[in-house]
Amino acid sequence: MPKSVSLNFVDVVELSPPAGVEPVHWRLLTTHEVGDAATAWQIVDWYSRRRTIEQLFRLMKTHGLRLEDSQLASADVLIKLAAIATKAAVVILQLVQARDGQGGEPAGNAFSPSEIAVLDSLDASYQGRTVLQSNPHPRQSLAWAAWTIARLGGWDGYPSSKPPGPITLRHGLEYFRAIVKGCALRDVCMP
Repeated sequence: MPKSVSLNFVDVVELSPPAGVEPVHWRLLTTHEVGDAATAWQIVDWYSRRRTIEQLFRLMKTHGLRLEDSQLASADVLIKLAAIATKAAVVILQLVQARDGQGGEPAGNAFSPSEIAVLDSLDASYQGRTVLQSNPHPRQSLAWAAWTIARLGGWDGYPSSKPPGPITLRHGLEYFRAIVKGCALRDVCMP
């Protein structure tokens, strides 16, 4: 390790915050060169994404996939497990970010065509009896998939309810993956 590291300082101050809200004031230290305003804003943009990164790690650890509970002795195997857990956590995070329907991403960003077909079948059975309990998102959008996965995870589907969180979506995704495996086996002939 070097005895010292050169750092650059980026100071961000919100000049006109909304009424009653404390202004943002970030003091960021970075090892990146900051030669102009565009580079400084790039540093600010990276820092603003820290919440998403923290959510990803939360999903991989205690409040999600519990990666830290693995009892693997080999670093190589632990790295493979971490890669698998990261993929699963990213799908959950995609569902959390898409649940409000604002982005318009297709379900194909997180699910295969065969998984989307299963979601299509499930969506019909999880629609409620009223308009309030119906999936409000366009078919085969990621928000539509998030709504259905959340219902599988135990969310009631009412717009007035608290939005489904990462744990509800994780439970729904686990249940969904089991259903997908079952659907894949339905045409297997047993002697």
